[in-house]
Amino acid sequence: MNAKSMIRAGLAATVLLAAAAPALADAAAPDAQAKPRPARQCFSLSDWDGWSAPDRDTLYMKVRNRDVYQVELSHGTSQLTSPGVHLVSIQRGIDTVCGPIDLDLRVSDGFGIAMPIMAKSITKLTAEQVAAIPKKDRP
Repeated sequence: MNAKSMIRAGLAATVLLAAAAPALADAAAPDAQAKPRPARQCFSLSDWDGWSAPDRDTLYMKVRNRDVYQVELSHGTSQLTSPGVHLVSIQRGIDTVCGPIDLDLRVSDGFGIAMPIMAKSITKLTAEQVAAIPKKDRP
């Protein structure tokens, strides 16, 4: 193949790819529209009103006096379910919480060192899910 033939072949390939690009984009578009991204459920730590812990690995956080978020912990502690403990959040930078990495939580009984706990997931609960939480475990 000589130089002119190689240039023509390259140009032909470029034209074919350019012509096929819209068709490929249209083929991918229905999938993108069929599966919309879930809306981020963020809140500010300053809007956090209270909490409860039904067990060592689960927290319920009340936000804006109306929303409840469930926080699943990687390594919880039975100290969470003890009376008189405090849940402390360390804020670094902005106070917006959108995911587990945004929470820096510690549990303290007020006498010793605050024990760090690590969030694994945060989920905003629906009204039905909140209603299903036993009254004694609601934040």
